[in-house]
Amino acid sequence: MAQAAQKTRVPAIEGWFRMDAAAPCLIGSRCLSCGSLFFPKEAAFCRNPDCSGSEFEPVELSRRGKLWSFTDNRYPPPAPYVAPDPFEPYAIAAVELAAERMVVLGQVVRGVGTERLRAGMEMELVLDTLYSDDAHEYVIWKWKPVAA
Repeated sequence: MAQAAQKTRVPAIEGWFRMDAAAPCLIGSRCLSCGSLFFPKEAAFCRNPDCSGSEFEPVELSRRGKLWSFTDNRYPPPAPYVAPDPFEPYAIAAVELAAERMVVLGQVVRGVGTERLRAGMEMELVLDTLYSDDAHEYVIWKWKPVAA
């Protein structure tokens, strides 16, 4: 019996996160003028209204944070999102990265619904497949509760 060819894992959004299964992280940017941090990365102008900076350096963001807020998504998002068929509802988490003083949205891993989430619980960033085609697995970051 022939074995199926293994699919190549690629980021669903290039440059937004490090493709390291053991230690993934989001990639943000820091304004060299004022030190403000941004995610997604900024390359054109500083989003801080008190700064006119236009030079940035990449920065790896924290992999863990506290669950700030959450909800469930019961409808498929518009394109370019590729919804599985049939669509399955999933939880969305807003996680506060304390060191960076920012909140980052993302899907919660499959199997963890809103009934298992509590504001203030610790979450960690993981990589998971968003969708796949014949040749590729398109990978995205997701949030996962840290085991107690």
